[in-house]
Amino acid sequence: MLIKTKFFGEIELNSEQLWHFPKGIPGFEDEREFALLPIEGNTMFQVLQSINVSEIALIVANPYTLVENYSFDIDEPTIELLDIKQEGDVFVLGVLSLKEPLEESTINLQAPIVFHIAKKIAKQMIINDNKFAVRHVIGSQLSLTKEEA
Repeated sequence: MLIKTKFFGEIELNSEQLWHFPKGIPGFEDEREFALLPIEGNTMFQVLQSINVSEIALIVANPYTLVENYSFDIDEPTIELLDIKQEGDVFVLGVLSLKEPLEESTINLQAPIVFHIAKKIAKQMIINDNKFAVRHVIGSQLSLTKEEA
């Protein structure tokens, strides 16, 4: 399948890159099909790209590698929607807001995206817990990650 993307022009997708969001993403409820695309030369960030609207593309990253002590419980509606049976069924990404310099970029810890690996479905889950911020600055962790690479 060929799609037009926000950052990479026209690309061909394989089925492994496709994810179905049964309820869309908050703010983009009508968009249900997305591709998770790698960024060449960058293993930390990826692009969550709508397959229908090229302008809808979110930069995402694993929040556990960017934020110390990040944890949350997946709520029952998400467990049911994604048919999660065990922790190993899923992985989690957070949406970033990139800034210049890169160290001032933020990640949304209040609305992680939970992906069910085998079923290829996902949901952005809203956490009602003030322990983590909507705009958590990733600067210090980004520097540590660069040094370890």
